[in-house]
Amino acid sequence: MKRIGILTGGGDAPALNAVIRAVTRSANNDGTEVLGFQEGWRGIIEGITMPIDWKTTDDKISEGGTILGSSRTNPFRRNNGVEMLKENFKKFQLDALVVIGGDDTLGVANRLFHEHDVPTVGCPKTIDNDLSATDFTFGYDTAVNIAMESIDKLITTARSHRRVIVVEIMGRHAGWIAAGAGIAGGADVTLVPENPFSLDRICKTLRRNRERGKLYNIVAVAEGAKLGGGEDFHTQDDGVDEFGHIRLGGIAKALAREIEDRTGYESRHVVLGHLQRGGHPSAFDRVLGTRVGIKSLRDAQSRRVRKDDCAQGR
Repeated sequence: MKRIGILTGGGDAPALNAVIRAVTRSANNDGTEVLGFQEGWRGIIEGITMPIDWKTTDDKISEGGTILGSSRTNPFRRNNGVEMLKENFKKFQLDALVVIGGDDTLGVANRLFHEHDVPTVGCPKTIDNDLSATDFTFGYDTAVNIAMESIDKLITTARSHRRVIVVEIMGRHAGWIAAGAGIAGGADVTLVPENPFSLDRICKTLRRNRERGKLYNIVAVAEGAKLGGGEDFHTQDDGVDEFGHIRLGGIAKALAREIEDRTGYESRHVVLGHLQRGGHPSAFDRVLGTRVGIKSLRDAQSRRVRKDDCAQGR
């Protein structure tokens, strides 16, 4: 292979640069050129590129974010998006496209492969750790440790003021980050999207812990957690992105207000938000990202881009 393209789509995750670096170094070692497309699928649709090679990626393994930039662009929702993408694939003389992303980004890669014969290899990426056919996704380990460390810090101020602090953690449909951080941080209550919660049960647990002598409480809640009965408990809805997802947020504020009204305990809320995506990736994520990058490059080079493997990161 002479040239491959690479892009990162969707939300950024720690160790994305480790993947880009591994793909690039492995490709260059074998005489293959790598062309980076900026801002996800938008880059290859509009032809926004940047050259990447051994030198430009050498010291990026420790950096968070993505040097290629990202977006939530969906070629199938853009006028002539797929056609423009295919034209640029030919224009830049690509032999394959390495796509780093989560369900939405790899869903596009899968459709391009099956419906338009665009050779793609997918690298599974999501801090939520909720992508099928994987045990762990790079970025999760870093994100859960950031959330845990944040809870550690909040405990000191919660204890000082005898407060309840509700910590809002990322997780639209999956509660892996909230569950991991809640357990590791010693939260009184942890709420995840998979299990609808009861306000009465939450307050009962907090009262019980106070009766046992605890002076404060921590509640860890995933942003996509649901109140029992199917009622949405988040308050923020600023429309949808190109993949049809609403922007979640506000559940911690609403929950803290309810807890204070029902228990009389002074309550505050903290939204961790994009803190969980930032900073330096952990050693685990750097190694996993490197392994995933090398494997994706090998699949592209050996032309083993089979339909059952496409966009699954195998």
